[in-house]
Amino acid sequence: MKILFDQFSRKVSKCITQQYSTSFSLGIMALSPSIRPAIYSIYGYVRLADEIVDSFHDYNKSLLLERFTEQTWQALDERISLNPVLQSFQEAVHRYQIDRQLIRQFLHSMQMDLSPMEYDSARYKEYILGSAEVVGLMCLQVFVEGDAKAYDALKPYAMKLGSVFQKVNFLRDLKDDYQVLGRTYFPNIEMSCFDNHIKRSIEADIEAEFKEALIGIRRLPPCSRFGVYLAYKYYWSLFRKIQQLPAQRILQERIRIPNVQKLSLMMSSYVQYKVAVL
Repeated sequence: MKILFDQFSRKVSKCITQQYSTSFSLGIMALSPSIRPAIYSIYGYVRLADEIVDSFHDYNKSLLLERFTEQTWQALDERISLNPVLQSFQEAVHRYQIDRQLIRQFLHSMQMDLSPMEYDSARYKEYILGSAEVVGLMCLQVFVEGDAKAYDALKPYAMKLGSVFQKVNFLRDLKDDYQVLGRTYFPNIEMSCFDNHIKRSIEADIEAEFKEALIGIRRLPPCSRFGVYLAYKYYWSLFRKIQQLPAQRILQERIRIPNVQKLSLMMSSYVQYKVAVL
């Protein structure tokens, strides 16, 4: 029966999330059970595309991404795919009426990652829109369960949250992006001159976006508010740790939050949530 394949497909997306991201897994676990499968499915989908452009260096990444894109549209058109990740994703897209233009924009940003690129301000905004902001909007459509009025009201904040998560990732992954993948996302910056002054200017922009994003989190439906807040708190803690380090340190290593500290964050965030600080 197809129901078994559907269940298996959702489990695959969940396993991908758990394997690749402890922080997002904790956040998703704090969502209402009814919406967790769709968020796992969205994460599994974007993670698979990201793996193509970030990890498969011994293969023709351009061809793999082209095939993945074709299979995406095929799965959406036919409402079925033998790829479990695409199967669970298309199910979520149809159930929550996720706009295909968001998917198209995401795939465009993945295409941008196929070759080294000098990022000016326009390209930087274009990349973040597709790689992060539209993913936030896909999730928002699930969080509001298709409520168009709520979606429109929360849309700017969801985009801001996706953007700030991505920018923190850029700082966290600065070493590998630059030294391994040959990427420099921050616009108009020469990495050989990256110093504390440049780092602080980037951090000022990120800190402002954190404040804006929190406004939207407070307005989310109860089914998603705590889970999103938990992910926010993790990224805020990661950002604060990066802020306290010199520029040369983040050029030498990938900054992490230990799993024990993530669990502590989860408990403290829950207390804040319950006493209505959020």
